[in-house]
Amino acid sequence: MTDLSPAQKILAALSRRYELCGYFDDDWAQYCLAAALEAVADQVVPYLEEPNWGACDEMRCDIELYTDHMRKRSELLAIAAELRGTTTHTETP
Repeated sequence: MTDLSPAQKILAALSRRYELCGYFDDDWAQYCLAAALEAVADQVVPYLEEPNWGACDEMRCDIELYTDHMRKRSELLAIAAELRGTTTHTETP
């Protein structure tokens, strides 16, 4: 699949929801909002591979910054998962 812009991801999620139901059901807005939050997470707090902490010096790696960054991302994605009616979000780097 080609890389989609954040707006294209939101529109794709809306299109998939419509294709599944054939109409906009009562929770269509939740899926749109979830897709929007996921796009925000990708833009504002993108997924980061965990650094090799043993090979880091203080200038390149900061455990607090990394964990804070990933916590914020996780919180946004948890809201999106709740809107979708699921309890977890599978992270795909």
